[in-house]
Amino acid sequence: MSGKNPTFSNSLLALIFNATAIATIAQNNSTSPLTNLYVALHTADPTSSGSQSTSEVAYTGYARVAVARTSSGWVVTGASVSPASTISFPACTGGTASATYWSVGTSSTGAGEILYAGAISPTLSISNGVTPQLTSSTTVSEA
Repeated sequence: MSGKNPTFSNSLLALIFNATAIATIAQNNSTSPLTNLYVALHTADPTSSGSQSTSEVAYTGYARVAVARTSSGWVVTGASVSPASTISFPACTGGTASATYWSVGTSSTGAGEILYAGAISPTLSISNGVTPQLTSSTTVSEA
């Protein structure tokens, strides 16, 4: 075997997305834990060295969406995680964008840290009146 043990990959994702402790290794911050993670849309791959604002879409009305760090917010299965329900971004009220990537990070605005990112397929074409959405079949993995 090379890489992470699949059970540990699951435990790591549960720690990050569901605030579930990993026995004898890690626990959720007990004094000021993040209660939400923030999902962003990007026009290009934000890359492993990017921040949440790297290539972030910029249509009028856009904002990141908070998703609770609980099993009600995220479903962790094996070495992958997906939203528990559809994530709806604010409707576009001006401008256009083509969202090709999504990310999960730590900040509601600004250059927050990206924890995970993935490609969107099919690409989201955003224009006036469109409400971009990521469904529960959208996943990122720890593998």
